[in-house]
Amino acid sequence: MNKNLIALAVAAATFSGAASAATVYSDDTSSLAIGGRIEATGVLQQQADIKDSKTEASNEVVDMSRARINVSAKTQIADGIQGIGFFEKEFHSNTDDNARGADETRYVYAGVSSDQYGQIVYGKADGSLGMLTDFTDIMAYSGSVVGGTKIAVADRTNNNLAYNGTFGNLTFKANYVFAGAAYDTAGNKTDVHGFSTAAKYNVADTGLALGLGYAEQRGQFKDTAGTTKTGFDSHQDRAEQSFAVASYTMGDLYFGGLYKYGRRDGEVINIQSANNGDAVDTQGYEFAAAYTMGKTVFTTTYGFMKDTSNKSGDYNELANALSVDGTYYFNSNFRTYVSYTYNFLNSDKVGKVAASDQVVLGARYDF
Repeated sequence: MNKNLIALAVAAATFSGAASAATVYSDDTSSLAIGGRIEATGVLQQQADIKDSKTEASNEVVDMSRARINVSAKTQIADGIQGIGFFEKEFHSNTDDNARGADETRYVYAGVSSDQYGQIVYGKADGSLGMLTDFTDIMAYSGSVVGGTKIAVADRTNNNLAYNGTFGNLTFKANYVFAGAAYDTAGNKTDVHGFSTAAKYNVADTGLALGLGYAEQRGQFKDTAGTTKTGFDSHQDRAEQSFAVASYTMGDLYFGGLYKYGRRDGEVINIQSANNGDAVDTQGYEFAAAYTMGKTVFTTTYGFMKDTSNKSGDYNELANALSVDGTYYFNSNFRTYVSYTYNFLNSDKVGKVAASDQVVLGARYDF
């Protein structure tokens, strides 16, 4: 049984090759390491095509290749205490593709790490709920359709003061995002701010892990001029999410589950404007499984999410998809994968593009 490959599969969406990063400088007190990945990815799915002022959909192969490079630094500043810094940049093969977007600075943070009390950092860093969504975000390519809808303060964001500590079998995270952490599509600074917190507990050596988390933010309902939209007061301008997760590992098998409850979060922000402050409840669940057979890891996830307007009672299906993939690890640095996503959304309601299936072929080199 190769438990290391199960660990690689579960962590693949979170780590960018830092585990295999090369130390380029080291002395008695300091070290500097460089790591990253190069990933070639082709995605076959429905794409929107405007012809004669009409939008049509056709199957096309889209190049979603990318590369990441990161720098990790650490220096001893006292007995059992280190000063740390981390930077990561992602580069895309086609920055004109709306599905991929522009190149991105993923992380820039620095702080202090204690062997006994954990670490605290400031900058662009992870929020707290990512530790929980990793329970089902295990695919080689497809992300978590439910966990991927974390509100801004619970996800990777800047202006973020974040704490992370592990005490025996318990891991605790908390972070606060200060106002001015985000910009709208017009480049205007917004006042999104808030906090998230999460805890994960490994139940002895049983293979069972449990987790809970909560996030709350304000300031997301600003117009392009930076003023609060009509119909929203300080209480209404609040989004919140709760997550509950569980996983079980038994030899080469891994199972994970996630439940989310949100209020005025993610996809529903646009609905708030139309409903003049109506609260919208969002619920979702996701199941994941992985199996290691030699050097091959098979993974699958199913996710479903909906929202409901408290005023009108309108029901919207936001996500309903099953993904399966297989990844072959030639060694710890190089892998290839194939992935297929079955999309069960109704094309008559969301359109052919949003409801299309997806086929992915990829190769990835970690350094």
